[in-house]
Amino acid sequence: MLLKVNGVEEECADTNLAELVAAKGLRRDSLVVELNGSIIKQELWQTTGLHDGDQVELLNFVGGG
Repeated sequence: MLLKVNGVEEECADTNLAELVAAKGLRRDSLVVELNGSIIKQELWQTTGLHDGDQVELLNFVGGG
């Protein structure tokens, strides 16, 4: 399946948001995931499947001042 992740097209096996985040090695505690323009709560990542053509934005928040 073909996804667009942070603006870059990627070929990927059938998966869900939790598996995609894990495969990318990203920390869940500071991550926000947007799927096709909607923010998806972390508790829904495991049950939110991805489909060909989906657009995913993986956003890490960094504190500072």
